[in-house]
Amino acid sequence: MCAADLNGNGDASDPGEVASCTLAVDATWQCPLQSVTCTGDATAGYACPLGPSYACKAPAIGGTPTCSPNACTDPVSAPIADEPVTDDPGVPADGELDATGACLGNIEIFSGRAMRCRPPGLKTTFSNCCKDKGKIVKDGMGGSISSIGTKIAVAKGVFTGMKAAYTAFKAGATASQAASAGANAIIVGIDPTSIAISLAINFMVDFLLSGCDQQDMEVGMLRGSGMCHEVGSYCSSKILGICIQKSRGHCCFNTKLGRIIQEQGRPQLKSFNGIGWGTPKNPMCRGFTPEEFQALDFSKMDLSEYYSDIEARTQGEIQVDMKDKIDAYMQTVGH
Repeated sequence: MCAADLNGNGDASDPGEVASCTLAVDATWQCPLQSVTCTGDATAGYACPLGPSYACKAPAIGGTPTCSPNACTDPVSAPIADEPVTDDPGVPADGELDATGACLGNIEIFSGRAMRCRPPGLKTTFSNCCKDKGKIVKDGMGGSISSIGTKIAVAKGVFTGMKAAYTAFKAGATASQAASAGANAIIVGIDPTSIAISLAINFMVDFLLSGCDQQDMEVGMLRGSGMCHEVGSYCSSKILGICIQKSRGHCCFNTKLGRIIQEQGRPQLKSFNGIGWGTPKNPMCRGFTPEEFQALDFSKMDLSEYYSDIEARTQGEIQVDMKDKIDAYMQTVGH
């Protein structure tokens, strides 16, 4: 195979920039990308218009010799180098509880997970595994502890569902069967109204048939539902140093509110100065410490994006529910 940056954007991850080489009569290989017909004839010899450093090779199937500026490589002897998939399980329950049930370990508020999805490239057979399919996961406004617990469980349910769907599909299930298995796994332990099941099934079928993997699907669902902050793009697969597949690094949160407060709260805190969101390859998705969270000035935050998802209610009612929700979140984390 061979790869070439045909559009000059610094990589070979776009359609038409990777090709299978053709066999030549001398049992070597010729890259078809940017190849040109050699001049001359069999008697006088052939010359490559691109320069003498490029060999003219006649196709094994017959025809005029061609030359190409791009080299062929054997994926067996020079395999594609893949960056490991980001494996961030999120903040675990890492501490003991005291006699009152309060957490004695580290507390992170509105913490996220570092994840990636892949735009069109060779490894995704040029399917867009970062595409948004609409809002599937619902981030409600409930203010009680039980409601908050339900909302926090939704993102974990998405992970469980995507894993079940992908595992079933790899085991031989049809895309429809795998999607049904994923949907059944999602709704276990969460409020079924928190997710649009029919949309989720259609989403999984589409992504499975597109060749996307489990994390692509998970990010796609959470991203489309407004729960992910995109950090940037990086090269995740190379061959002979040429990038053939990019990935987009994200921080994905349990709720849309968590993502919004993280985006607008981090610039207020010195502890995030110079760190920001980390790098696209290694997103920094930690939550706020209790001290950092208490230092946030919510009056300087624009929460209109979140308000637009809420049923029409008075601004005063929304503000009260916002306070209740944050207080309930603190109680949930603390216990």
